[in-house]
Amino acid sequence: MPIRASTPAPGAAPHIRLDLGAREVPLRLRRNAKARRVILRLDPTGEGVVVTLPPGASEDAAVDLARREADWILTRLERRAPRVEFAPGARIPFAGRDHLVTWTGLMRGGVRRDDGFLAVSGPREHLARRLGDWLRAEARRHILPLVADKAAVLGRRPGRVTIRDTRSRWGSCAAGGDLSFCWRLVLAPPHVLDYVVAHEVAHLAHHDHSPRFWRAVDRLTPHAQGAKAWLHAHGADLHRYG
Repeated sequence: MPIRASTPAPGAAPHIRLDLGAREVPLRLRRNAKARRVILRLDPTGEGVVVTLPPGASEDAAVDLARREADWILTRLERRAPRVEFAPGARIPFAGRDHLVTWTGLMRGGVRRDDGFLAVSGPREHLARRLGDWLRAEARRHILPLVADKAAVLGRRPGRVTIRDTRSRWGSCAAGGDLSFCWRLVLAPPHVLDYVVAHEVAHLAHHDHSPRFWRAVDRLTPHAQGAKAWLHAHGADLHRYG
């Protein structure tokens, strides 16, 4: 089964397309200074695959691995559920519960959540953007108080909190105390969001994953084990939306 790989001009971002016969699949390269080997996985967005490369590994190594695992790639992509665009009639999760997206036809009113519906106002062509903005705002509204409360328990002062659309991690804590979270956590059940916030806030006190760190996590949330299991089973699906 042939695989065609193309790369841009020197200096441009890596861009490779894999021709798997009946399907062309995008391949995204990711460099990781801590990686010890070349690792292949499905892209969380559901649009292709990601290859993580350790220092010194070439792009050819990524293509070679994809060539060897072509059957695995096709099988997994065929099993994966399709993307769900933000559009009238779509069903998307919010706080772990499915909601039907509707368009009100009204010019004003923003987004209203009501009994399993997400009703979006404004011009229909702006529905996807308006719903996406609302979800990000809701993520911030839920996350900021949790950060403040949990940091207070540890006697720590968090830095700046940002909400992003990250692919490789649900949250992060910088050495200076700045915290970042993926907005898609607001789609997950509340106990999952609570755990991720607890995990990152615990890093304000312990910048590792030592027993002391996990004791701090357990002090901040009772949901660690259940939330980790949920993310392992369902986390990738959150990237299908929007």
